[in-house]
Amino acid sequence: MSENSQAGFGPATGIGSMPGGDAREAAKTVAGSFEDFPFLPELPARGPGADMVGRTAGMLVEMYARVEPSGWRLGDRPGRDTRRARSWLGEDLDALEEFTQEYTGALKVQAVGPWTLAAALELRNGEVALSDPGACRDLAGSLAEGLRLHLAEVRRRIPGARLVLQLDEPSLTAVLRGQVKSASGYRTHRAVDRQLVEATLRDVVAVHGEDPVVVHSCAPDVPFALLRRAGAAAVSFDFSLLTERDDDAIGEAVEAGTRLFAGVVPGTDSALSDPAGSVMGVRTLWRRLGLQPGLLAEAVTVTPSCGLAGASPAYARRALAHCVSAARSLADNPE
Repeated sequence: MSENSQAGFGPATGIGSMPGGDAREAAKTVAGSFEDFPFLPELPARGPGADMVGRTAGMLVEMYARVEPSGWRLGDRPGRDTRRARSWLGEDLDALEEFTQEYTGALKVQAVGPWTLAAALELRNGEVALSDPGACRDLAGSLAEGLRLHLAEVRRRIPGARLVLQLDEPSLTAVLRGQVKSASGYRTHRAVDRQLVEATLRDVVAVHGEDPVVVHSCAPDVPFALLRRAGAAAVSFDFSLLTERDDDAIGEAVEAGTRLFAGVVPGTDSALSDPAGSVMGVRTLWRRLGLQPGLLAEAVTVTPSCGLAGASPAYARRALAHCVSAARSLADNPE
């Protein structure tokens, strides 16, 4: 087991989604690819309830959602869609448990964060929960309780693992900027106050206690400083979307001890460069920031740029193996 894994993170991992619909095959691939940092695969190709919003909606406590033509909508009671989401999550946990017997080390589980959930789940009137501050508050509370139960279940099944919770927040920047569209599509919901966004995230992050939480967004302009203040131990992002405008925020995050999950391997079928080439941009960034090369392996986990649901199974296997090789390249040759 590597030092990184002991510290709560491994040198490389995946984002969450995988192609296909076979839970055992996905768990076997993930456990075989990442000896130091496997994750619980998500298989959205199975349909509604296996998608990231439906899966997380199935974790909510005393709140239920069903599929409507426009998307997921909150309702009064658990129905077929909730049962399906919970059943698939159980199937995925069974498969991961089978392939992580005796595992001790970092293990990542993913769920949609409170703001992306609020921007995705509709209220009875068809508008998203983001339109109603009270609904946002209730949703965050229900999510926090649901995550607490989910994490306890994973610990029970894989007792040797040290859990890392990943909150997927691809809509966070849109929420902060007032860019989430209304049901009509003709207007947008007003921007949510940054302090409220931060406080809500902090409450959900706190569910995981002393254990690390990573916040993932494969959208541009990830708010690194806000996430750090909210208690995220790591930030996961698509490296290709960074601009030099992000340099100061990233430099401050690294110096404050925040780990970077650098998404450098394409998430859909592509020709892969040599592993050293995949992390060349990370080394360049490091030099530009004036950071110590020796810190690279301690501060960076290599991942695909986003989930692999849209990839072929053969490419997904190659991409995960490539992440491991690229991380090894960073550790062996930080310069």
